[in-house]
Formats: sequence, C-alpha cells, structure tokens
Amino acid sequence: MKSATSNELKQELMAASPKKLLELCLRLARFKKENKELLTYLLFEAHDEASYIQSVKDDMDEQFAQLSQINLYLTKKSLRKILRATNKWIRYTGSKLVETELLLHFCKNINSAKIPINKSTALTNLYNQQIKKINASIILLHEDLQHDYEKELEVISSK
Repeated sequence: MKSATSNELKQELMAASPKKLLELCLRLARFKKENKELLTYLLFEAHDEASYIQSVKDDMDEQFAQLSQINLYLTKKSLRKILRATNKWIRYTGSKLVETELLLHFCKNINSAKIPINKSTALTNLYNQQIKKINASIILLHEDLQHDYEKELEVISSK
C-alpha cells in the first residue's frame, strides 16, 4: 500500500467532519505508543512549555540516578537510551529552545555523574555530537537567549 502525501492528507482532513477527526485521532492513538505520547503532549502539555521542560528534566534526572557505572559498556548503553528518549521528547515540541534546554541538561548530567567519557571513543563522540547539536540550535534562537545559552555551553564544554 502506498501512503498519501502530506498535502493529500491535509486536504482530506480539512474536508472531514469534527466527529470523523475525533475518531481518526483516537484510532491513531490506539496503534502506537509514540502517537499516544504525541497526542498527550499536544493536548495537555504544549500550552505550558516551561513545565514540560521541567518534567522531562526530572525524568532525565531519575534515569541518570539509576545509571550503572560498573561497566563502561552498560553506561554507554544507558546513556544512549536516555538520549533516545530525550530526542523523542524534543521531536514532540519541534522547538529549538526546548532542544537546547534538554541537551544542555543531558550534557550537564553527564558531567555531574563523573562519567569517564574520555575512556571510550563512542562516549566521546556521543558527547561531542550533542555539543554540536546544541550549537546548531543556539544559532536559531533569539539574540538574548543565544548569549545566555552560549555561556552555559562554555561552562560544560570546558570540563
């Protein structure tokens, strides 16, 4: 089965009745966990971005508290899992501000957990890639915010 283009879907959704749209949304939410999470974000959390960022940060802190540092391999796997979830939460918002905040928090947590990222090439590359993503998203923010986030980035980059 060939899927329709975004434009075709848009036209069809514009022609649908509100009742039909409700049915379609509920059916989408039933099939995939990510669809349900995105719908939850859009309906309940999108209006208050600050509390959404804080709840995601709290969740990240929880995951970092459970991080196993016994074995570098397990640490790397856990960090990738946390990063995968963080990127999913960032994708839901589509906001560069949220991306900057959450990735900065991720890097700060790595530094505060005293993870020896220099002992593993994969961890070094993972960390450096997040720094690059933060730089790319900072450039797209307002000038005042750019200055504040660049200062924060300098602090975590120097470690």
